[in-house]
Amino acid sequence: MNVVEKSAKSIDEAVEQALKELGLKPEQVDVEVLEQPAKALFGFIGGRQAKVRVTARKIDPVEVANDFLKQIFTTMKISVSVEKITTDDHVLFNLRGNDLGVLIGKHGQTLDALQYLVNLAANRDSMERVRVLLDVEDYRKRRADTLTQLALRLADKVKRRGEKVILEPMSSHERKIIHMALQNDQRIATFSEGEDPFRKVVIALKR
Repeated sequence: MNVVEKSAKSIDEAVEQALKELGLKPEQVDVEVLEQPAKALFGFIGGRQAKVRVTARKIDPVEVANDFLKQIFTTMKISVSVEKITTDDHVLFNLRGNDLGVLIGKHGQTLDALQYLVNLAANRDSMERVRVLLDVEDYRKRRADTLTQLALRLADKVKRRGEKVILEPMSSHERKIIHMALQNDQRIATFSEGEDPFRKVVIALKR
């Protein structure tokens, strides 16, 4: 339901009832006054309630995400160009510019945190949810290639020595890359152990 009409003693009361039914905030709607309230003559003749039509504004979560990023870059005083790539299940913002390592952080931790905040901002007031991914100068692709090669080298080490290898703590996204890189190896098993943010991937021989 995107449009609600309500009647009450005052315009404010009618709007409040409409907002409650829509589950929205005042800044998320447009209000049209259909009828002004009128006092009854002698207290009972010709009285009229206020009537309003309240319409939910259509919020573009992708636009909200883009604006949120611009505010962050302005606050940080850095110049960033944003390349937007839309797919069926997500929107990718690939950030480009000089000296953007500060947006990546160690093993992409800052980038992951920024991506989390952008998704919160984009979907906070939107009726349709969008999945926003962030990348900096194709960092995630390069990191995925690095992790895949690391996984293959460590798997070979496990096969030669027969001893399991425990990797450093990683995000769920990076752990998934390790698991997928070795999922078709008939001699190798991978699993995660520990609690976030210290959860690690273990590479071992299949029993």
